[in-house]
Amino acid sequence: QVQLVESGGGSVQVGESLRLSCTASRIVLSTNAVSWYRQSPGKQREYVAVVVSGGVRNYADSVKGRFTIWRDHEKNTVYLQMNNLKPEDTATYSCQTTNRNREYWGQGTPVPVSS
Repeated sequence: QVQLVESGGGSVQVGESLRLSCTASRIVLSTNAVSWYRQSPGKQREYVAVVVSGGVRNYADSVKGRFTIWRDHEKNTVYLQMNNLKPEDTATYSCQTTNRNREYWGQGTPVPVSS
């Protein structure tokens, strides 16, 4: 069974940093695009960043310049480095990928940012 597991979330204060991890089992992340999304209570899920199989990366305007996404092929893990966190970054962050026309999501990791 394919699984994506996020980790690294936790309470931080404004201006601090966190690194989230998305580790996969039974699927090779390097062959697929992997995205991070986030969702705050009462809001729709929001796209954050993506890294595609060729290594190209894209970011939402709201996080550009502060967040970085990358892969570790050996660890079959995709990371999201989040710097200079703001209160509006508060959300549950989830990773997503598609393999053989099937979509997979992790369970999410919460990131509360307090001022």
